[in-house]
Amino acid sequence: MNLNNKMSLFYIFGLILILYLVVTLGLYIFQRKLLYYPNFNSHLTGEGLIHSFENINIKTKDNINLKGWFHLKDPEKKTILFFHGNAGTLDNRIYKLNFLGNLDVNFLIIAWRGYSGSTGKPSEFGLYQDAKSALNWLNSKEITDDKIVLYGESLGTSVAIEVGQNKDFAGMILESPFTSMVDLGGKHYPIFPIKLLLKDKYESKNKIKNIKFPVLIMHGEKDKIVPFYMGKEIYNLANNPKSKYFTENDDHMMEFNKNLVNTIELFLKSLN
Repeated sequence: MNLNNKMSLFYIFGLILILYLVVTLGLYIFQRKLLYYPNFNSHLTGEGLIHSFENINIKTKDNINLKGWFHLKDPEKKTILFFHGNAGTLDNRIYKLNFLGNLDVNFLIIAWRGYSGSTGKPSEFGLYQDAKSALNWLNSKEITDDKIVLYGESLGTSVAIEVGQNKDFAGMILESPFTSMVDLGGKHYPIFPIKLLLKDKYESKNKIKNIKFPVLIMHGEKDKIVPFYMGKEIYNLANNPKSKYFTENDDHMMEFNKNLVNTIELFLKSLN
């Protein structure tokens, strides 16, 4: 190889390295814009919430105002506290809430900071604060932890696991859970040092062992966002008593069909 060819290869390698470093720096700077999608709308069916509910506002300890919907049948019944995923608004969950509201439970869904009119910007620490504030709000309504079922959807599964550690809640439902954001980021961006770059790590696999109450884990094998094997790993790491609802055909946002709703209903009845 002559000198000119060597110089050309060195030049090309240098350009590739510079491009890689620029993209890596961009991922680090804009990572939260890539992780959180408050304005992304999917699963909008056009239906309205068919159950009576109260529009509520919850103030966090760091002075963030959270929007939420609260449906109350009876404070003595179980209350589902719904933690939604990283994309979309409260409206995107109406079809799920309509099914849940048909069950013999109350429900509260909150919009994370930066979502659906809630103030602030999302982060891992911020979402944990939001969840704790929602729990405090329910407690202030004399709905105690032993009457609360934590429901986490996608990103919300990690929040549910975080706040559920070493507590005595009635139960937990995890829909499409992931092992950690480091694992998930590494799956989607395998050529980048995700563990070094990531600020919000959401390490569910290291925390699920600290859940001491019944858990139902639901996941679809065709999930293109969170690999199905992550849901299986969370299930395997979870303590008993635990239940699972694994399907062959569901994608990331699971279909709330008769089988899934029946599974949730049976799980809730088992908590009584």
